[in-house]
Amino acid sequence: MSGTSIALGIFLMYWFLISFLDRKGILEKYNISTFGPLPILMIRTTKGLKLLDILARPRRYWRVFANIGILMMFAGMIAMFLVIAISDLALYTSFLNNTVPEPGKYNAPRNILLIPGVNEFIPFTWGVIALVVTLVVHEFSHAILCRVEGIRVKSMGILFALVPIGGFAEPDDEQLFGKKEEVKKELPLTATIEEIKEWEQREKEEQKLKEEQKLKEEQNGEIDVSRHKETNPAPEVIATRNQRARILAAGVMANFCVAFVALLLFFGPVLGAIAPLSDAMIVGVNENSPAQLAGLQKDMVITQVNDTNITTGMDLLSYLETVEPGDSLRIHAAKDSVVSVYELKVPSSPEKCFSGVPIGGIVEGSPAEAAGIETGMTMLRINDTRMRSIASFVDFMEGTRANQTVEVETLPSANYTGTLTENGTAIFEVQLAPHPSNGESGFLGVMYGNEGNLECQMLGISIWMPQAKFYLEALKQIPSLLDEPVGWIILFGLPIYGFAGEGFRGFSGTIAQFYHPVGWAEPLGIGIFWIANSLLWIGWLNFYVGLFNCLPAVPLDGGHVFRDYSYSLVYRFTRNEEVSERVSNSITASLSMLILLSFLFMIFGPFIGQWI
Repeated sequence: MSGTSIALGIFLMYWFLISFLDRKGILEKYNISTFGPLPILMIRTTKGLKLLDILARPRRYWRVFANIGILMMFAGMIAMFLVIAISDLALYTSFLNNTVPEPGKYNAPRNILLIPGVNEFIPFTWGVIALVVTLVVHEFSHAILCRVEGIRVKSMGILFALVPIGGFAEPDDEQLFGKKEEVKKELPLTATIEEIKEWEQREKEEQKLKEEQKLKEEQNGEIDVSRHKETNPAPEVIATRNQRARILAAGVMANFCVAFVALLLFFGPVLGAIAPLSDAMIVGVNENSPAQLAGLQKDMVITQVNDTNITTGMDLLSYLETVEPGDSLRIHAAKDSVVSVYELKVPSSPEKCFSGVPIGGIVEGSPAEAAGIETGMTMLRINDTRMRSIASFVDFMEGTRANQTVEVETLPSANYTGTLTENGTAIFEVQLAPHPSNGESGFLGVMYGNEGNLECQMLGISIWMPQAKFYLEALKQIPSLLDEPVGWIILFGLPIYGFAGEGFRGFSGTIAQFYHPVGWAEPLGIGIFWIANSLLWIGWLNFYVGLFNCLPAVPLDGGHVFRDYSYSLVYRFTRNEEVSERVSNSITASLSMLILLSFLFMIFGPFIGQWI
């Protein structure tokens, strides 16, 4: 049975169970409610409300914190509005120029949502951890500011959907927004007389149960009436607009603060405790080869051969060119940051090791196609110049001229049927064409693949050679770029775009194999990568959730704050509460609709563009 089938089965069981318990009134009996199609459970409790009062005691500090949050919210509001406006304008311009981008992962509807398991850019484990932290921080900041401003908090609890996904605090909406809460339940219009009677009977039983429970708690001393008044203020208390703005801005401010601290730790002591092992990773092991017989496996990183340290694939290639048939090799290779030693012997008739540039495609009608060069081959040499990397290929081609004849030596592709040399390579004589960009330099017509392949047939392994040290140094340099807009773009686009469109989702999977902990993190082993990934995603998700909540659209926090300040501005001119209320509501509703339509345009615009 596939993993998808198991996941679907678990979801259906969960859905039917929750639906059954909800219909029977069992969830409501235990103060649990549901929302959404998943559904998500809101498990409430009144325990811990006194803790909010304790946390809210430094009221002056919290008010300063929230006042700064209001300024941050308006800054985020402007930034988000500009991002949406620029994105829509760019998409509209692409319609006019007939250059609408094709639908892809960067504009897929699922990737607009910051939900682990839905958004393909967010890893599930680290995403869930980050989402829980984000929601708990956001909601409990609202709750603490409610108590600072004397607003009652009815309950706190956790959000549960198969697993806990966050927390929430439930303020008294009547006190916070000055509106009566609509808690009356309604039967469907199609209800029968028997259903109505059953409903009324259930309502009476529930009311009686609540009264008995309250009486029991008072008798057991669980509720201190004198302190209960302090914890739950009288319902006549209504938050002023400034108080409400502080309460709503506190969640955004808390998200921004957590993002700042998390990213500060990530780019500071955590990245400082991670160092590259080597750039030579085994990505393939031939069957019955010396490497396989010695125990070497895919995704291992070679750090040393005999007494020679290996930091790059070229180090490995240079060393292997000096070995003789029958030599013994002690290869040090790391897996999950643990280095082991593997012993093997060079065959009596060893084949050579090759480094080169893989060919990812051939330009139609090009000299390469005419000469018989195929996709899947690896360029080893052009004339007397070794093709050790893409850079060496580019440098060589820049020095060629149109109509020049060159000799290209390649490793053959799997389907190649042409003549091979005694070394198992294929050689092609190619007359270069004029380069399309300048007409002077030579043009071969190959599209290169991934950087740095090393085929070591002597040992029976394929080596991938990324720039692990360069990549880590580039990550560490990001904070120094934040004095320019490009630095912020790199920082907050890092998990999606990375440095070259590859995306950086943390130190997990293959990329983690290239690094190991040093200094204070050495005793942690691979635990340092868990810390790094958690901090990266906690910082990233907190920032974006906070920024999204700044949008001036109801029901987001920014929408409520924008409406209140719009009211204050309009009232200065009208001096009429009813008119000011009506105008501010209209402005906010119009802006909310505009933002919604803008998002829909960004999501569905590329799809519409393919039909026009």
